[in-house]
Formats: sequence, structure tokens, C-alpha cells
Amino acid sequence: MGLFTSAFNKVKQGLGKTRDVFVGGLRSMLVGRVLNDALLDELERKLIEADIGVQTTMRLIDELREAYKAGRLKSGDEVLDYLKAHMADYWPQQDRQLHFAETGPTVILVAGINGAGKTTSIAKIAKALRDEGRSVMLAACDTFRAAAVQQLEIWSQRLGVEIVKGKQGGDPAAVAFDACEAAATRDVDVLLVDTAGRLHTQEHLMRQLTKIRDVCGKKIPGAPHEVILVLDATTGQNAVQQAKLFKAAIDTTGLFLAKLDGTAKGGVVVAIREQVDIPVKFIGVGETPEDVEPFDPEKFVEAMFDTAE
Repeated sequence: MGLFTSAFNKVKQGLGKTRDVFVGGLRSMLVGRVLNDALLDELERKLIEADIGVQTTMRLIDELREAYKAGRLKSGDEVLDYLKAHMADYWPQQDRQLHFAETGPTVILVAGINGAGKTTSIAKIAKALRDEGRSVMLAACDTFRAAAVQQLEIWSQRLGVEIVKGKQGGDPAAVAFDACEAAATRDVDVLLVDTAGRLHTQEHLMRQLTKIRDVCGKKIPGAPHEVILVLDATTGQNAVQQAKLFKAAIDTTGLFLAKLDGTAKGGVVVAIREQVDIPVKFIGVGETPEDVEPFDPEKFVEAMFDTAE
């Protein structure tokens, strides 16, 4: 088995707001109504408002119009069934596994803006790795924010994993260098590097993030082996823009979509897939270290639409 175990009920619980507001709204709009062009126009607006993404929405509506005109769909109820059956098809086949180095420490660089849930997401990944029997070390490279280092240190104590930190205000890349050296010396399996919360609109901060990535690569061949960007699902389309800019700066290999349990617009996962060619690898479905799941499009859509208790 790969990293983490996908639990349908946990994902379903985490998508409660999306299911109640978005899918509940679709049911209220579609069930019991005869399908016509006006209803499809109404559905189009609803999908865009839910952050599904314009391109995916247009593709869905075009397919629904074609089926409607051909007589294959006649009622709103059938449209709801169609959406549930076909939405998962809009994610391409992508490698969503977490990759590990063949020899030496695996270095996972974790990025994201302040407030995205980055530090908590690191704790979730660390716990899952530790539970699989891997040794884990944390690198506290958010040196300009004392609270960030303290928060990561608290998580390291709770999870029983080592941490490397530097002086407040020190060079984040220097901390990354020391952490890589320590991980290699102590035969640590995985080094999770917590970077400073970068504002994706400030180029000099993004350049510093690139420096951290390059330092890791010089110290450990092939590092970083993964570059995970944590996005706050509650920010909707802004998360899509963040993903584009971080990808340009640090070659993001995967996304961790956090705070899905706090948004009624879980459809943003579709928009991210539509506009950014980066696989969503993990989703955060709660506040505890256990509340992380691998992203599975079919289970995700099933959890969105499933109203059974």
C-alpha cells in the first residue's frame, strides 16, 4: 500500500459543507424539474459560482445540451445523476504518489502563504510517514516568524520527530543546509522542510524560496524529491493563482489542498486541475494530524454527492 489510507467516510465528513451547500443547491434547483435551455443556463451559473472553473463548466454544459437535444436527458434528476457519474472523468490520469529517494534522505519541500495551513499540513504528512515506520525530521526555515518556528517545534514534540531550527531572523537557506546535513548524518528517512510563508505576489520572497530549493539540491543529490504546495481551499480562485506562480518559482510537484472541511466550494479542486498541471496529492479534511487523505477523484466526487447516512 502507498502512503496514507483513503477513508471514504472521513472524506465525506470533510466535504460536509460542500455537499450541503453546493450539492444541496443543485438538488433544490434540478430535482423535479423538466430539463430545458433555461435550466441549463441556471446550472451553468451555479457551477461557476461554486468555483468549478469556467472551462470545465462550459464542457459539462455543452455535453448536457447535446444529450438534452438528442433526447437522452429529459429531467433535472437525470442531470444530477449525470454530474455525479461524469465529474471524476475531468481529472487526467496523474501520478499522485509521494516519491522517495532510492538512497539517502528523501527531502520534501513544503511551501505556501501564511494562513494556508502549511505547518499543520506538514504535521499531518509527518504523522502519516511516522506511522508507516519512517523516521522523520523537520526543518524550521520560517525564521522570520517566531510563532511559526514555535508551532513547528510543538508539533515535533507531539509527534516525536526531530527538528532543526536556526536563529530568529536568520537565513532560511542556512537552516535548510544544516537540516539536510543532519538528516544525512543521522540516516533520517524523510526531511520535511517548512519554508517561510511566501506572498506569491512578492518576487524577492519567491526568489528566496528558490534559494532554499537549490541549497537542498546541492547538499543531497536529487533533492528536493517532492515540492508540495499547500493551498487554502476556502480562498477559491485565489488558490488557483497561487498554484500558477509557485509552480513557476519552484517546480511544484504536488498540491495539498487544506481546509476542505471549512469551505462550501470544494469544486475548486476541479478548477485547479483545469488551470494548473499539478496533481492534487493530498486533501486536508479536518484539524487533527490524522485528517489527511490521498486525493482520489472518484472517491472525492462520490463523497461530494453521497447523502446517505
